[in-house]
Amino acid sequence: MKKVILLILFFGLWVSWSYSQDSKNIRKGNISYVTSQNIYVKFASTDGIAEGDTLFFEKAGKVEPAMIVSNTSSISAICKPLGLLKFEKGQELFFSPKKEERPEVTEIVAAEQLAEVEATTTPTPSNTQKTVKTEKPVNEPDVNGKISLSSYSNLSSKTPLNQRMRYTFALNADHISHSNFSMESYLSFAHSNQNWDAVKDNIFNGLKIYNLAMKYQNQKGLNIYFGRKINPNLSNIGAIDGLQIEKNMGSFVVGGFTGSRPDYRDYSYNFNLFQFGVFAGHKFVNKNKGEMRNHIAIVEQQNNWNTDRRFAYFQHSQNLLKNLSLFGTAELELYRKVNGIIENNVRLTNLYLILRYRILRNLSFSLSYSNRNNLIYYETYKDMVDRLIEQTSLQGFGLSINYRPINKLSIGLRGTYRSRESDIRATKNINAYISYLSIPGINTTATLSGTYLETSYLNGYIYSLNLSKDIVKRKLYGGLNYRYVAYDYTFTDLITKQHIAALNLNWRIYQNLRASIALEGIFENDYQYQRIYFNITKRF
Repeated sequence: MKKVILLILFFGLWVSWSYSQDSKNIRKGNISYVTSQNIYVKFASTDGIAEGDTLFFEKAGKVEPAMIVSNTSSISAICKPLGLLKFEKGQELFFSPKKEERPEVTEIVAAEQLAEVEATTTPTPSNTQKTVKTEKPVNEPDVNGKISLSSYSNLSSKTPLNQRMRYTFALNADHISHSNFSMESYLSFAHSNQNWDAVKDNIFNGLKIYNLAMKYQNQKGLNIYFGRKINPNLSNIGAIDGLQIEKNMGSFVVGGFTGSRPDYRDYSYNFNLFQFGVFAGHKFVNKNKGEMRNHIAIVEQQNNWNTDRRFAYFQHSQNLLKNLSLFGTAELELYRKVNGIIENNVRLTNLYLILRYRILRNLSFSLSYSNRNNLIYYETYKDMVDRLIEQTSLQGFGLSINYRPINKLSIGLRGTYRSRESDIRATKNINAYISYLSIPGINTTATLSGTYLETSYLNGYIYSLNLSKDIVKRKLYGGLNYRYVAYDYTFTDLITKQHIAALNLNWRIYQNLRASIALEGIFENDYQYQRIYFNITKRF
């Protein structure tokens, strides 16, 4: 029992934190493509690089300005070379966000632009009549993705070993061979030592295709998708298997789709679940660059080619006012058939609203309302505590407040409330936390939290202490977590008490290769449960 003193932290939090790039460090990139007007430079990430920034190169042992960034994608920067400098594919460049280097480069650009004007403007009449023809932008190919392997081992004092393997592959190829065609994919395959027979009987018990689509995009605003894809204009509808067409016309977008929806049992392709619909949207931008987006759709879903459901879908998002944002989705049932009974009455379903407002620079709150159906998880690694808390807040009201009284200190409070006719009593969930970033002397981030949970059948208390730090800067990140859980069941004398401990390590082997390991143990009076998680991910 003493061997198991290690447990897992929230994997997503630690991985994303440990791998975040520090924008203050000089970053290196390589030239991936050169045209007569533009130079494309590829980085591991362009976070922190913006339009107007300067890239540098090394010449005779000195760092000199090379080009100005005119646009960026997630991993590439489109640049304009300075003066008559010549560059070749594969050449290395540097980016440094130090502001003191900007004025010097600005003066160089201004002088060179003036020289170009003087050289190209002559007093001949024919020259003044000419118009300058600019080269059309070239579709820049961009390929990125990842391959990962994960292992989950579950051990307990009462059940045999259950080991689960998961393999993930993602590939995004933009503008294949400088064309208008792109491809995107995200697939995973999982199996365990206890379900291999089920996987052999049905490959989709292990294989999950979350995204697999081809895209055609031209400069006139036409987008065509074929395959499995979630449309961001219709995000709550979920994945669509089939054809999607949309046309952007200034601030408006119109489109439609036809195909099927994934099988709800195993997320496989099920062409008997036919669906089709049309949608339209509008984007408004005010003078302060705040945005408002509205989308509406009419969708029909069938089962074995018989109309099963027809509904209208709305999606709204905006941040027109400073520090205020609003997001909401809603569905209006227009037709449905349940147990052979047809209903044509209009009723509101699946409503979700969330409002966020930053009162002060260091004080913000959010208010939400959810009236959604239970979510279906095709893959989840949340423990019972996390799933129980999530289910209680799926339908009802939610309020959260975050306050940072001083630098590095954060305090938060979140509560949810749900009361339905089917509930014996209202469900309540209150969580409070306090977090301090980089405690002096030990350079460790600490978070202390407490949760009170009340449902129709139990009262629960959860207390947690989390410690995390960079063990080796930008290379090795680790964390420790302890949770105490107590459940008092309403209709029985049963009381459950758990001690949960976790250890997590994330290792950045080199730039695009990372590994992590997490160990977790749950201890009760007569029951012990351990989990070991390992992951290695290669990005490209």
